[in-house]
Amino acid sequence: MTRKYKVVAVSGNVQRPSRTLVLVEELIAAISEVLPVEARTIELGPLAPQIGGALYRNQLPPSVEAELAAIESADLLVVASPVYRGSYTGLFKHLLDFVHHEALIDVPVLLAATGGSDRHALVIDHQLRPLFSFFQARTLPLGVYASEQDFDGYAIGSDALQARIALAVQRAVPLVGIAPGAAAPALRLAQAA
Repeated sequence: MTRKYKVVAVSGNVQRPSRTLVLVEELIAAISEVLPVEARTIELGPLAPQIGGALYRNQLPPSVEAELAAIESADLLVVASPVYRGSYTGLFKHLLDFVHHEALIDVPVLLAATGGSDRHALVIDHQLRPLFSFFQARTLPLGVYASEQDFDGYAIGSDALQARIALAVQRAVPLVGIAPGAAAPALRLAQAA
């Protein structure tokens, strides 16, 4: 029996329709083409009223606790946020504040973001990557940024964005399923030399 990898995606937009959600869904679809996965998408919008006033995890309802448990047990996380004032959204960060600080050690995380223009593209490296470094997660080398010009309404309308998605997934796949703390195959070979 082929193992299915648990892929959990977090879409940090609170509204629908959402270009961020479209990007997340495209990333999940691309991953599903090359890996056997059990995918779950967590949308921030429905959770926002339930987490907004909570200060501690024990104040959250069971439905939010189930989403946090999914994040904490993922084989691969796909996280995306719209850019708001040069960073990820506050509620996106608030959701992640409830994730246990040791739950994501060595978990591969594919980072993505959407914004109004290309000038926000560095949000992946300057905001999202440090956030997941705190968790000691294994942020994947290639993130995917998409601006409004990459979309036709709420559908991907850019061949360049499709190519970025394909390349990010291609680079992510070898790192999925590596046991926490285990070195990547290329690293093990280099260490043996």
